[in-house]
Amino acid sequence: MKSTLLAAALAVSATSAFASAEKYVLDPSHSQVVFSYDHLGFSTTTGMFSGFEGEILFDQENPAASSVNVSMPVLEMFTGWKPREDHFMTEDFFGAAEGDMITFASTGIEVTGEGTANITGDLTMNGVTKSVVLDAKLNKVDQHPMANKPWAGFNATTTVTRSEFDLGQFAPFVSDDVQIQISVEAQKAD
Repeated sequence: MKSTLLAAALAVSATSAFASAEKYVLDPSHSQVVFSYDHLGFSTTTGMFSGFEGEILFDQENPAASSVNVSMPVLEMFTGWKPREDHFMTEDFFGAAEGDMITFASTGIEVTGEGTANITGDLTMNGVTKSVVLDAKLNKVDQHPMANKPWAGFNATTTVTRSEFDLGQFAPFVSDDVQIQISVEAQKAD
């Protein structure tokens, strides 16, 4: 009997937790994914993606009940040097065409501290899907002073092994591990 009551209480708790999650949509003008990698030991090369789309179902009271889904066009990559960007879009790397996307969909969130969490999710890039863990931090939830609506900001980091996504050209001379830094702002959906 006790286990039945406990199961029912957990089910009600889980349902009400999901019900309290609020939808936020990413602000593409203030959200970036920055990546960096070692180039032959001589330098750290950096690039970024911006202008992407996504939504966060954010439960501030129970962050583990939150979720995130993001997509960004491969062709929106910026490295600061057009010939490098063009090379990344060839068959040596992405073989990218209009409409090709990189996506991330969370599969679980483990709260690790006050305002911090590990967000596990499926990263799909170059036609390959792998599970990755984002080390995430909630920066701020507040009323946006100019938009006059609820706003949230998050940072996250992770490392991916590019050869796992069939992007391993020139490894190990150009590092196979790529560090990723994410910074996003999201506004509460209307």
